[in-house]
Amino acid sequence: MDTHHHAVPPRMREWAVEQGLLPPTGGPSWARWTLPSTLRTMNANGIAAGVASAPVPAEAFLDRRLAVSGVQVCNESLAELVREHPTRFGFFANVAMLHPDLAVRQLAHALDDLGADGVLLNTSAAGHYLGDPMFDPLWAELDERRAVVFAHPVAPKGLAEAPGVGDWLADYLLDTTRTALNLIASGTLDRYPRVSVILSHGGGFLPYMAGRAERSAREDGGPLPARMRPALRRFHYDTALPVSPYAAPSLIAAVGADRVLFGTDWPSQLRSRGRAQHPGPRPRPGPGRPRPPRRRPGERPPPAPPAGRTP
Repeated sequence: MDTHHHAVPPRMREWAVEQGLLPPTGGPSWARWTLPSTLRTMNANGIAAGVASAPVPAEAFLDRRLAVSGVQVCNESLAELVREHPTRFGFFANVAMLHPDLAVRQLAHALDDLGADGVLLNTSAAGHYLGDPMFDPLWAELDERRAVVFAHPVAPKGLAEAPGVGDWLADYLLDTTRTALNLIASGTLDRYPRVSVILSHGGGFLPYMAGRAERSAREDGGPLPARMRPALRRFHYDTALPVSPYAAPSLIAAVGADRVLFGTDWPSQLRSRGRAQHPGPRPRPGPGRPRPPRRRPGERPPPAPPAGRTP
């Protein structure tokens, strides 16, 4: 089950081009998604199902009218993909984060009417991190529903670019780390304990700088070490990007294999020949993991067809 699986169905791509978010041709690798290539790659790598998501920046929905129509296009496009291939895909819904009252309604519609398996939240929106009080109404609704949040990064606001270093390479990981620490320090995780939070890209730098974070109580009044250590296991972490013979053991040692979920970052992090770049140990299944996509009781996804065959 691939929990970090981006998809840009045709209707969504048309909308993104109309809004100037994507060029009419070309664009980033994740925007060149196609269903046939996706299914071929899933089959070639033994991936039974993927939870599709579209990490549209929250600022794209700053205008309220666009927030209504744009989120609708994104969510309905992904829901249609799931309806057409129900054993191969689930999806994480988009919401208009900068309009929390609207986001709550969009969340309810996505979960209740479209069959979403959770919600994608940017790690920050216009400089507001996920522990910001402005998001409390959304967290309250998520907690009531015992929902899954897929926290996907954007570049932190106000940072100067490092020449030759793409924002995806370090800045995204920093923003994930910032929002995770903000969720801990603000008490958001404690106030909404029934929400499952997946941190993209192995949690950014969080698992590797946790010892430094434990000092924050002594340095600037941050969470006590006794609170920081269990907070690491409050999150789930996907394997998109960090899995390697040196990074994977560190992640598993810090949080436990039962908190690690398989994720590819398709179509960004796969070789052109269709084989996943995931050397190193595979995460083991464990209790308490979110289990998207949602299926009928007793129903399990079938094994992936042999390479070259698609449903």
